[in-house]
Amino acid sequence: MTRIAIIGAGITGITTAYALSRQGYEVTVFDRNRYAAMETSFANGGQLSASNAEVWNSWATVMKGIKWMFRKDAPLLMNPMPSWHKYSWMAEFVGNIPNYEKNTIATTRLAIEARKHLFEIAEAEKIDFDLERRGILHIYQTAKGYDHAARVNKLLTAGGLDRHPVSTAEIRNIEPALAGPLYGGFFTPSDSTGDIHKFTRGLADACLKRGVTFISNADVRQLTHADDGVTVEWSEITPKGEAAKVEKTRFDGLVVCAGVASRKFAAQLGDRVNIYPVKGYSITINLNDTESQKAAPWVSLLDDDAKIVTSRLGANRLRVAGTAEFNGENRDIRYDRIKPLIDWSAGLFPEMNTSSVVPWAGLRPMMPDMMPRVGPGNHSRVFYNTGHGHLGWTLSAATAEMVAGHISSALPAEDRSKPAFKFAAE
Repeated sequence: MTRIAIIGAGITGITTAYALSRQGYEVTVFDRNRYAAMETSFANGGQLSASNAEVWNSWATVMKGIKWMFRKDAPLLMNPMPSWHKYSWMAEFVGNIPNYEKNTIATTRLAIEARKHLFEIAEAEKIDFDLERRGILHIYQTAKGYDHAARVNKLLTAGGLDRHPVSTAEIRNIEPALAGPLYGGFFTPSDSTGDIHKFTRGLADACLKRGVTFISNADVRQLTHADDGVTVEWSEITPKGEAAKVEKTRFDGLVVCAGVASRKFAAQLGDRVNIYPVKGYSITINLNDTESQKAAPWVSLLDDDAKIVTSRLGANRLRVAGTAEFNGENRDIRYDRIKPLIDWSAGLFPEMNTSSVVPWAGLRPMMPDMMPRVGPGNHSRVFYNTGHGHLGWTLSAATAEMVAGHISSALPAEDRSKPAFKFAAE
């Protein structure tokens, strides 16, 4: 049986493991955490949102970033400290502005395809992840924001999405809990929300039942390739930091699904995957009383002006997420970035109690063209499924099938049935 290693147990790694196990591969997943979905797939905005497929490569985004550079509570914030990786990534980002329309349409099509796969997986494996299929409502407080959304809507429509304009009165009917002045909105009935962490953990359990091996607390130190296989060099991360035995395991092929660490691993394998970590924040509001549960929205919202999204996660939780921060591989949770999420929630839902809030920050793995890197590397046994940015969950079920297709063409499951072997490093 053909043996495939996957680096990373976030949403892309787990969906890839599932897709490959269904095709008959022997799959081993490495992750540095004890459990799956403990980093970027832990507490994101919760949206499965083809309606949010617009890529960010535009001069409007660049100008907003410059304008907001010195505002600590800005939706888009960049640390101006010099960094070759950051500024070279920015240059490539600007260079992809001419691809804005093409990439937005392509992302829309991919998102629509992905949700079909995801719903099929959830049903087949009986995964409970607080799914709400009530659509996503984009709201706008200004004519300028609404007019931009109307232009974006033409691209989403070209990608096959039904997203239609709604008046202020229609918005109130769709989500009666909304308070405050609004100019208008757009509604996508086919979009949905849920808890990415619960979904990924549920799918990881399904993978275990299918025979997928998980090596957790694994410090993957080096990836090397040869004509006859790919070797993963790793050691166990011990609680007290004691030196652990270094292991080497050879596989027939390898898929890098390591989020922001994918750039480092790609370099070891002779590939360039120019991912930059873009920090996003979320809060989970615990709806501990009946009044708050009634006052919180059930329909998922996206406030395009504030760059904030919401997802209802069952009766007792509301996820509120947003912001983009270019500050390197920094996972610090800053109060001045969390407070705007709390204030926004209190402003639009004044009867909802926001005294019990759990903050979180995660690093989105973003490519300069805002498109995921899916497919083979320079070596015939190396593959990638990474760089999904803010749409990791939205796109993952489709990109997993795509990379599995590449692997089945290059390394058929029934071939290369040599045993994987381990040996201690010198």
